[in-house]
Amino acid sequence: MRNWFRRYTPDHAAVSDNRWLAPFRSTLLHPRLWHLNRHSAAGGVAVGLFCGLIPGPFQMIVAALCAVFFRINLPLALVTTLYTNPLTIVPLYVVAFGIGRIVMGVFGQGNSEFIHPPEYGDAGSSTMLEWIGALGDWVWQLGAPLAIGLPLLATFLAIDGYLVVYIAWRIYLVRAWRKRASRQRVGQPPVA
Repeated sequence: MRNWFRRYTPDHAAVSDNRWLAPFRSTLLHPRLWHLNRHSAAGGVAVGLFCGLIPGPFQMIVAALCAVFFRINLPLALVTTLYTNPLTIVPLYVVAFGIGRIVMGVFGQGNSEFIHPPEYGDAGSSTMLEWIGALGDWVWQLGAPLAIGLPLLATFLAIDGYLVVYIAWRIYLVRAWRKRASRQRVGQPPVA
């Protein structure tokens, strides 16, 4: 896995020779941003999962800034943000909305019924201007649970992603150590 990942990530020369990255060269060439170990990989996945739910085109920028700040694997943080795409973003936002509604309901700030969009001609929206106002209120009611649910879902995904990568890496290392120890007990030369 490590060799596959290294094959597809840019090397230090590619980053240092890029004229667009020249102002950030000293920051982006820090060794911990490119080193791949259990801690940096788990941190990169966690940052990528958290930043992947940021709306708009700012996901990778914020993931890169977080990777530089926390000194974790930069390429892994950037690649992990790609879990949000046109196919997954709607289900993720629906889940975040549900989490936000649950939290708002627990603290008494939300109603338990599903909020339906207003239809033109309903009570309170007989004119186009009243309907636009009712539609604005509906969007506002949707926004509050989403604003609460997105950070909670992002935090949950980041913690889960960190733990899964950290534990999986640890299991892989323990198995490799045991395999190496069993080969040495049998008298086989260790495989490099």
